[in-house]
Amino acid sequence: MKLIFPHLNISSVAILCMVAIVSLYSGSIYSSEKDLYDFLWLDQDKKVYVLQQKVYQKKKSYYINIGLGFNQSNDFFDSTLFNLSSGYYFTEEWAIEINYNSYSNSTNETYKTLGDVNGSIPFSRQLLKAYGVMGIWSPFYGKVNTFNKIFYFDWNIGAGLSQITAVSNKETAASSFSQDIYSKEKYTGVTVKTGLKFHTTEHIHVGIDLQVLYYEAPGVVQTGVITAEKWRSNSDIIFSVGYSF
Repeated sequence: MKLIFPHLNISSVAILCMVAIVSLYSGSIYSSEKDLYDFLWLDQDKKVYVLQQKVYQKKKSYYINIGLGFNQSNDFFDSTLFNLSSGYYFTEEWAIEINYNSYSNSTNETYKTLGDVNGSIPFSRQLLKAYGVMGIWSPFYGKVNTFNKIFYFDWNIGAGLSQITAVSNKETAASSFSQDIYSKEKYTGVTVKTGLKFHTTEHIHVGIDLQVLYYEAPGVVQTGVITAEKWRSNSDIIFSVGYSF
């Protein structure tokens, strides 16, 4: 039996671990409702499709998720986030989603140690909020058989645009004579994500997502000269609970 998957170029260690865990413990994984089976005794040009009935249908359904997450990209701040997202599946595999993240930031031990050792202040950029819209593709579904209970899940991939509000000390980080001041910034970025959604009942599900924001922003100001803008990324791991209807 062969499982046919689209080619995915995902380098994140977190995603690889997620896929490995699901692969080890899942009873079955399906690329769509029609799996392709190759039978050696048939002619090479003949293909047999086997229909696997899905327990939880998504077509023409709405959903809303509430989640908490952790930022993985800031070396000098511990950041947590509140996530709210809602979407509509207009087909079984395709949906459109709106999402909102609100971040809470506090200095960590690395930041404090750096200041205590040499009195320096590092350059940092902290996200305050991000909201946007994205398309969601759910090509895979399957089930996990554990503790004598079957859990059904969907694996989704998403991409879209986001409006980002952040603060940074780019104006003052390189100066040893001025007070450290954070100023507000706004960017338009690209959001990509992938995640697993486990169905606990017909309407309730829990999920885990890896979400990455890409945006173009400058670095620290050196002697009055702003460094060139470059693409930067912000990665979040989000745990959520949701309701479908």
